[in-house]
Amino acid sequence: MAPRASWKGYIKLSLVSCPVKMYPATSASERIAFNQLHKDTHNRINMKPVDPELGLVERSDLVKGYEYEDKQYIIIDESDLDAVRIESNHTMNIEAFVDEDEVDVIYQDAPYYLAPDGAMAEETFAVLREAMRQSGKLAIARLVLTNRERVITIGARENGMFVTVLRNPSEVRGTAEYFGNIPALKPDPEMLELAEKLIEQKVKPFDPKQFEDRYEVALMAMIREKLKGHKPIIAAAPERGNVINLMDALKASLGQAKPAAPSKAKAETPAPAKKPSLKEAVAASKAAAAKPAAAKKKA
Repeated sequence: MAPRASWKGYIKLSLVSCPVKMYPATSASERIAFNQLHKDTHNRINMKPVDPELGLVERSDLVKGYEYEDKQYIIIDESDLDAVRIESNHTMNIEAFVDEDEVDVIYQDAPYYLAPDGAMAEETFAVLREAMRQSGKLAIARLVLTNRERVITIGARENGMFVTVLRNPSEVRGTAEYFGNIPALKPDPEMLELAEKLIEQKVKPFDPKQFEDRYEVALMAMIREKLKGHKPIIAAAPERGNVINLMDALKASLGQAKPAAPSKAKAETPAPAKKPSLKEAVAASKAAAAKPAAAKKKA
């Protein structure tokens, strides 16, 4: 089945316009999600609105409110929203062009694919796409989504275009609060060179399939085992290694030297007891259960 467009309209540059269709570029349908069930009946729970004074209320009795002070609200009705609603003319009107690397990734929010709407639009679409590709520019435009105007970027991607909805600058936090107390240290030149060589050793083409979500994979494996009636195997967390000197660690990572041995004080610290495997744990449990029975026979 052909994908369904989430938006249809026109991309417009000066007097040039082209009918286009926009599709969500990502989907969360394959992400594992859980439902809230009652522990005894396993029936799915319906979330219903509750007023602290009135108890259960009808959704038709709900109104929108803006909290302007703590627990102080101003009521907003549909006529108020209609007064500020921006007219949706279904047009991406390009206002400016910027270099591709000028748009900070922190502003990038929802991604979409953009395609021509019909054979008559293909030539105009191709001209706009290739002009942006060859100039290395992104278009800045505005788009009305769900009655709300959003600033977007439009760029070339393969045979189509790629739209990114941008976050409002007020949504992006400044760095001073988080980075302000980090001292401006000048790294040791030798350690810096070793770190750069270590980076060079690990450079490879980016393939997202090589970096799977291990938690999602483990969740699915656990679910499949439970569906078979088996108890899931709990994976042990990896043990932490000994802390070693940064220079030695960099050299060891590059294969130039072996990691420094832990200090004598650390070496004398008894190692934590090894966690038994699942097989060992089951055998030990059976042996423990057999002891009382053997003792009764002797008596």
